[in-house]
Amino acid sequence: MAAQAMMRKAAPCAMRQLKCITVDVTGTLIAYKGLLGDYYCKAAKAVGVPCPDYDQMHEGFKVAYTEMASKYPCFGQATKMSNRDWWRTCVRNSFREAGYDYSNEIFDHVFKRIYSMFGSTAPYMIYSDAQPFLRWARKQGIVVGVVSNAEYRYRDIILPTLGLNQGSEWDFGLFSGIVGIEKPDPRIFEIALKKAGGVAPEHALHIGDSLVKDYLPARELGMHAMLLDRFKSKEARVAREAGVPVFPDLSDAQNFIISWQEQVKHMGLRESFLHQAAMKKHIKNFGRL
Repeated sequence: MAAQAMMRKAAPCAMRQLKCITVDVTGTLIAYKGLLGDYYCKAAKAVGVPCPDYDQMHEGFKVAYTEMASKYPCFGQATKMSNRDWWRTCVRNSFREAGYDYSNEIFDHVFKRIYSMFGSTAPYMIYSDAQPFLRWARKQGIVVGVVSNAEYRYRDIILPTLGLNQGSEWDFGLFSGIVGIEKPDPRIFEIALKKAGGVAPEHALHIGDSLVKDYLPARELGMHAMLLDRFKSKEARVAREAGVPVFPDLSDAQNFIISWQEQVKHMGLRESFLHQAAMKKHIKNFGRL
């Protein structure tokens, strides 16, 4: 009931001319190739030691990651823990949760492989619509920002190597491991609006794949927001039924934005309000999975 009430409170607002679009990263622009547990097990096998069942390893990682994110948020940035030490503890606890506790010497070899792998593009893939969408938005004169609960290597290594570069695909980036604030804290969106040149919330749009971390905090701040659902999740289905704009990919989101901007252009900024019925009509046309 509380979640439904929040979604009603965050219902679509009057449309304005877009000046800024912020986007989430993982699940929106890029994705993991397979499950994280697979890579952990492969690293252990490469060192020549037994490892847990892949599913067991993945579950162990989820427990360890959730605990670390709670105790040491933003990849340790708030407590001055180094990024490497944060991941070392997380990886060690992941194996322990899965029932494996290697000696320090063996674990050092396993961790070195894992940390190096996730500092490269090997475990990641870029969605085919990511680069075209970002370039299209910037070509329209819209400031594009990346807002992600991710560490510094996303900015410095992973995104550029995948072909998502600052200056050609995005204008500014906010990564929780660098700024020390993570979604769903609305302050990270406030910083984004300042980075975009002091854009008012009603002239900004956020796109992400999480109702709680992306859609709701952006809407609470007064921004427009869209939910991306590449995997036909239950969360997205429930959100769509509650009136949240949900799209299967960035291409459909782009089509909707083009339609939105055309209406704003023809009606004029002074008469740019569309009521909710019109909004739902567009969502039906472009957002149905």
